[in-house]
Amino acid sequence: MRNTLLILVLFATMIASAQQRLVYQSYMLGSDSGDTTFREVLRYKNQLKINDIRTFEGFLIDGVSTDVTYVDYDTDSAYFQMKYSEAESYYYVYSLKTSDIEFREVGEEKLLGYNCKKYKTSINSNTIEVWMTESLGYDASPVTSRGYLKGVMVRQAINGNRIMDLKSVKKDKKLKKSLMPDNLGVRKTGKELNQINKDKLILRTHVFADEQIHFVKMDKYKGSIPFDTVLHYSWGTIILKRMELPTLPEHYQLFVELRQRSNGDAYDRSGSVFVIPTDRKLSMANALIDSIETIPVVYDKNGKKYQGIRIEDDYLPVVELVRFFTPFGVNHFNDKVKIDGLEWEDEAYYKMEVSELSDRLSGDVIIGAFIGNYDGGGHKVSLDLVAYPNDYDGDASHNSRWSLPLFNTCNVMEMSGQNYGRLFQTDSLTVEFDVPEGVDNLRLRYITTGHGGWGGGDEFNPKENTIIVDGEKVFKYTPWRCDCATYREFNPVSGNFWNGVSSSDLSRSGWCPGTATNPVYFDLSDLKPGHHTITVAIPQGADEGGSFSHWMVSGVLLGEKK
Repeated sequence: MRNTLLILVLFATMIASAQQRLVYQSYMLGSDSGDTTFREVLRYKNQLKINDIRTFEGFLIDGVSTDVTYVDYDTDSAYFQMKYSEAESYYYVYSLKTSDIEFREVGEEKLLGYNCKKYKTSINSNTIEVWMTESLGYDASPVTSRGYLKGVMVRQAINGNRIMDLKSVKKDKKLKKSLMPDNLGVRKTGKELNQINKDKLILRTHVFADEQIHFVKMDKYKGSIPFDTVLHYSWGTIILKRMELPTLPEHYQLFVELRQRSNGDAYDRSGSVFVIPTDRKLSMANALIDSIETIPVVYDKNGKKYQGIRIEDDYLPVVELVRFFTPFGVNHFNDKVKIDGLEWEDEAYYKMEVSELSDRLSGDVIIGAFIGNYDGGGHKVSLDLVAYPNDYDGDASHNSRWSLPLFNTCNVMEMSGQNYGRLFQTDSLTVEFDVPEGVDNLRLRYITTGHGGWGGGDEFNPKENTIIVDGEKVFKYTPWRCDCATYREFNPVSGNFWNGVSSSDLSRSGWCPGTATNPVYFDLSDLKPGHHTITVAIPQGADEGGSFSHWMVSGVLLGEKK
C-alpha cells in the first residue's frame, strides 16, 4: 500500500512538472507609451499551445481570426491555425528544424534570474538576439517560425529595442494531456493562409469591373439613379454607380484602386474618380439626368459660363477622389509599336489613399469615373474601394471626419457642354462657405493640374497657384512633375522626337501620362466657425490660335467634429 501511494505521488509530481503556463511580454525598450502585448505558452510534456492574450474590450471588426500555434517536439512539427468560427478554420504545418535561418551562439549570460545561452542572427537587415535557458529541463518558445533552439526562451531582442521577455512560469494542473485539437480545419500552404487572412480582414468593394468609357451616342437614363447599376452619361464618357457603403470605424485606411487600359484611344486623357454629394437640393446628378442648365453657373469677365464648379446655397460640386491621366495607348497599342529595350506594361494602375474623405464614402453614395475622349473604343476601367484596419475595434458609431466640397473645375461633363476651366485668364475663382460650430483642425485638400498642350501652353510651363483666405494671401504652390520619363513603358504610342525624347517624358504642370496627381494640403486650423471665402488665383497663359490653356483645380475643406 505504501509503495502504491509512493508511485501515485511520483506520478502526480511528474505530471505536474510536465504542465506549465508561461507568459511573455512584448514592449519597445525606452518607450513610455505603455503599449505592451502578452503571449501565452501552454506546455504539456513535448507539446505547446501558443496564443496571444487579448485584453480587448468592446466588439471586434469583422474578419478577425483566433490564431493559435501548436508544437509537437516529438514529430518536429508546428501547426499554425487560424479559426474564424467553430465551422471555419485553416492551418498549415512546418518543420522546426529545417529553417533557413541560422543562429550562432555568441556567449553565456545570466538574465532575469536564468543562466542563458545567447544566440544571434540577421534577417533582412534586422538583428535578432535570443537568450535560451536549459535550466528548466524542457523546450518552450513563443516564437517558432525561425527554427529550433534548445531550452526555454527568456528574451528576444530585435534591433536591440523590440523586446519579448519571459514574465512568469507557473505549473498548471488543469491542462489537458493533449493540447492539440482533433481537427485543426482545412490544411493550406502558408501562402494560401496569408491570402485568406487578407481576404477576411481587408474590405474590398467592387465598384466598376472592366467598364468601357468611350464616346458614343446613347439614350440618357431618366429617373432616379438605381442602386448597384452601372449607368453611362455624357456620350459614354462618364460611368456612375449608386451603392450602399458600410460605415467603418475611423481607424480604417481607405484607398481607391483603379486599373485602366486603352480600348482604342491612343492619347493621354484627363480622368477623375469622384463622388456626387447629395447634401443639398441640387447636384451633378440633376445635370446628368435632366440638363446641365439645372445647376448653378459662374461667368468670367469675358462672359464665358462655367457650370457647377463651386459651392452655392443649394448646390455642392463633385468631390474628387482621384485625378488621373491615361497614358498613350497602353495595352491596345502594345503590339503595334516595337522599340528596342522597352517592354510595354499591360495596364495603368493607380492607387491613392482617401481616408480623409471617408465621411463621403459611407451610406448612400453615387460614385463616378470620367475620361475625356472622343474615341468609339475609348478605355476600359476597373475600380475598387479597399479598406485596411489599423485596430481591432469594431465600433463605428463615432467618426470625427468632416468634409465640405468647395470647388471643382475638372469638367467631367465635358461632353454635355461643361466648359474647361479657362476663367483664370481673366479672373480668379472665389467661393463662400460657412464653418459650422463643433468643427476644427481644418485644412484644404487641393488638387491642381495645368493644361494647354503646346510649347507656350500651361501644360508645359510652371505657374504659381495662390490661395487667398478671407482676403489674405496665405499659400503659394507651383504644381510640377519632372519624373514623367519614369513611366515610358506605359506609353507605347507616345510621340518620339528627333533628339530621342518621348513626348510622355516631358515635364508637366502637376501630372504625367499614366499617373495620378497627389493632393496637397493647406493648414486652415486658424479658421473659426462662421462665414469665410477662399480664392484661387493662377496666371493662366494667353490663347494661341485655336489653342487655349485651362486649369483643373478641386478643393475640399477637411475637418474634425468635436
